[in-house]
Order: sequence, then structure tokens, then C-alpha cells
Amino acid sequence: MNFIIISGALELGGIFALLSLGLFISFKVLNIPDLTVDGSFTVGCAVSAVTTLSLSPLLGILFAFISGVIAGVFTGLLITKLKINPILSGILTQTALYSLNLRIMNQTPNISLLDKSTIFTPFESENGIGKIILIYFIVFIIVGLLSYLLKTQLGLALRACGDNEDMVRASSIDTDKMKIIGLGLANGLVGLSGALYTQQQMYADITAGIGMMVIGLASIIIGTTFIRSSRISIQLAATVIGAIFYRFVLTFALQIGLPSGDLKILSAAIVIAAIASANLSRRKKKNA
Repeated sequence: MNFIIISGALELGGIFALLSLGLFISFKVLNIPDLTVDGSFTVGCAVSAVTTLSLSPLLGILFAFISGVIAGVFTGLLITKLKINPILSGILTQTALYSLNLRIMNQTPNISLLDKSTIFTPFESENGIGKIILIYFIVFIIVGLLSYLLKTQLGLALRACGDNEDMVRASSIDTDKMKIIGLGLANGLVGLSGALYTQQQMYADITAGIGMMVIGLASIIIGTTFIRSSRISIQLAATVIGAIFYRFVLTFALQIGLPSGDLKILSAAIVIAAIASANLSRRKKKNA
């Protein structure tokens, strides 16, 4: 692999790390299988592209994050107020977002940002180092903020809600509110990831979010399987490392000739292998 391919893998690894951090909140912290992700990633792409064209790329990032938060809050309301199953709630939101995303994109399946300025434009260089630095600076800031947040009273309540909801409710903490906040934040980060992806790729596509749930899960499982710790900051860092490793595995697979259409099979295989490895490790500890 030459440097251009490596830098491209690093860029996408950092961008998808933000997606994985969002999924970490819903999947690991709240213990909710949130399928909104595929839709909220695309809404981040769509909002970022349209706002970049009409206003500015920085506002595109901000509005994409807010749009993701709104999508997550909607799923949270379905779960908490209408008592709809979490998986079904995510599917319903994801389905509704498809039509909404088409409307945002003016009923076109894709939007090009070629020859338009993005947040990466001032950092472009021949070797691509500037873009990598910007992406990982954003990732570093998000990891730091999440690490701090999850150690505050609100963050501890979120974590407790995922560990033992009945105990949290008995402590007079509004678990419904915690779920809504957590899912809003999670999907906000997913929308942010979609916004960066669009500005890095220079286009938005209505199908961009397909398979993002698997990418996020793979990153989390790979990272936390090989880097085990009870410290939340280490778990967040492990998720980022898992996202980067996962991206490099896919890049390597493409370089050795794997057809791009088979990447989804490879992604599923990686998730299965990581989960099986974690389960086998637990069984060995129990039997020891």
C-alpha cells in the first residue's frame, strides 16, 4: 500500500471512529440496539451537503450534528413515550428518514461538492497530512468531552440506566429522560460523522448510510475485545482504535483483489469473529 492509500484509510478510520463513538453510547452505555444509525448518518450527509452549498461548510457540520440529535430524540420518544420496541423504533425512524433525506436533497439521489470549499479545504496538502490532523483533532476533542461527560452526574446516570434500569428508577432518576438524552447524543455524533464523510468524499448519496450499523459495531467489538478495561476513557480510545483497524482491514482486502461488492460479507465475518472470540474468552474464564 502506498502513502495515498494509507492516508485515505486513516481519514476514513477517523471519520468512522466518530460513528462508532455514537454507537458506543447507545449500544454499550445505554444497552439499546439503536438501528437509527443508518438513517442519521445519511441525514448528516444530506444536511452537510446542502448547507455547504448554500451557506458554509462549518454550518454544515453544526446543522448535521443537530439533525442527528433530532433523529435520536425522535427514536427515544418512540421508545419511552409510545413504548415501542427499541429495534422497531430505530427501524421506523430510519425508514422515515429516507424520505426526509430525499426532501433535504431536493429529491435527488446524490449531491456533488466538487469545486466547493469544505472544512478540509484550508488543510489540503500534497501528502494529505493536514486533513488527517484535522480529523483526529476532532476525534480527540470528542473522546475527551465524552470521557468527561460520562464521569459527571449525568453521565453516571446514563451508564447506570444501561446497567440496571430498575435500580436507577428506584433512585428517582428519570430513565426515560436519560434514554432520550443518550440517543440524541449518540445520533448527533453519527450525524457529525456523516457530515465529515460527505465533505471528505466531496459528495452526498442517499444510500451512504447503508451498513453503517455494522461498521460501528465491528469497530466497538474489535476495539473492546483486544483492549479490555473498565475505565470509560480506555473503552472510548479502544473504540477509536477498533475503527481505524477495521478500516485498514477493508483497505488491505481491496488491495489484494477482493471485489468491492464482497466488503459487506467481510464486514459481517469480522463482527462474527470478534463476538465469537469474546464469547470464547468468557467461557474459558468461567471454566478456569
